[in-house]
Amino acid sequence: MVSPSHAKPQTSATIPGPVARQIIDRDSLVLSPSLPRSYALVIDHAKGAEVWDVDGNRYIDFMTGIAVTSTGHSHPEVVAAIKEQAEKFLHICLADFHYEVAVELTEKLDAIAPFKEDAKSFLTNSGAEAVEAAMKLARYHTGKQQFIAFYGAFHGRTLGALSLTASKWRQKEGFGPFLPGVMHVPYPDPDHRILDMNGFDDYGETVVSYIETMVLGKKTSGNDVAAIFVEPVLGEGGYVVPASGFFPALRDLCDRYEILLVADEVQSGMGRTGKWWAIQHFGVEPDIVTTAKGIASGLPLGAIIARKSVMDWEPGSHGSTFGGNPVSCAAALATLRLIENGYMQNAAEMGEYLLAKMRDLQSHHKIIRTVRGLGLMIGIELGWEGQNGHDLRDRIVNRAFHNGLLLLGAGDDVIRLMPPLMIDPVTSDEALTIFEAALSEVEASL
Repeated sequence: MVSPSHAKPQTSATIPGPVARQIIDRDSLVLSPSLPRSYALVIDHAKGAEVWDVDGNRYIDFMTGIAVTSTGHSHPEVVAAIKEQAEKFLHICLADFHYEVAVELTEKLDAIAPFKEDAKSFLTNSGAEAVEAAMKLARYHTGKQQFIAFYGAFHGRTLGALSLTASKWRQKEGFGPFLPGVMHVPYPDPDHRILDMNGFDDYGETVVSYIETMVLGKKTSGNDVAAIFVEPVLGEGGYVVPASGFFPALRDLCDRYEILLVADEVQSGMGRTGKWWAIQHFGVEPDIVTTAKGIASGLPLGAIIARKSVMDWEPGSHGSTFGGNPVSCAAALATLRLIENGYMQNAAEMGEYLLAKMRDLQSHHKIIRTVRGLGLMIGIELGWEGQNGHDLRDRIVNRAFHNGLLLLGAGDDVIRLMPPLMIDPVTSDEALTIFEAALSEVEASL
């Protein structure tokens, strides 16, 4: 593992510093204003769970580029794999030719796929591309056109993936009309129930019953629905773990209506929850998995992993110039080895450690409403007596940044903890000290 320095984060009195401000000013002149930017971090270099900005300030990274640098920044084994492949060749289109590193990677994806049937994979550049490909495959395989997705879900920003997304209005404003045939239903959030139906003890079963009686029973027919897209743990929507009865009931529904179950594991996969895939916590098998983010430790790569019987499209049905880039594939193979050989187990153990710490903080801080998560995918929901949870969240994230801890929000009022899978207790305790100080500072102002 990459050993952190365990030194206290050093940040200057003024952040951003002078060099960062100059770069931010140049950035504003030439980069798209659509990029929202969470705070004024201008990174210079990073290692493991540590980041340094261009003015020399040091931070502990608990956001990992939105759960991307899964093995930590610039892990030496990943860097070595990248260098070795880069010296061989950088590109030759996988849609037209063959190379072994792509075969090795997809063999590994077959081995870890969350279903018993043999798997085939299509490699992409990103999570959004993987979702788009899964939508195409679902229509091609089933001959059906419609999809069901969930409120709170984030599946990407390209037009098809955005049609499935229902996380924030800002992400969709001005871009309609969207792909026809996409219907949204409530996510089975056990802490925020918006459906009230009799006869079910488990809220997950309630949601599935709603899909069957109200969507398939009144709005459309199961004969017209190609797939249900679902995040096994909501990512952008607030790190919500679904009610326990949801996935068994949903799998049964899909089987009865011959609807494909697509697990969007772009954020929750690759060992982040302590298993290869978050859906494995719920004891069901999907038909298609989409993945990206943490698969290659920071290099652009995604994939759809489907049952062999489902991936039945013909040559030319789908392709990509850069999907499955050989350097990204090499980085992914190194990443998967590290996850398998210790980091996934570490995610499970450190997830329990951080959840216990966060629940202890909850008992001492009135503005923490809920702590939830699986493995190193942890959400802290904020709010108190009419205070705007969104504002509280942003103030805490900003204070933590200025004190040396990198965090990101999710949903309306949630801080998500997504450190690298190699995180250790000492570095975590440093991060938690900064986090509690930010909590206390904001809480004292109320």
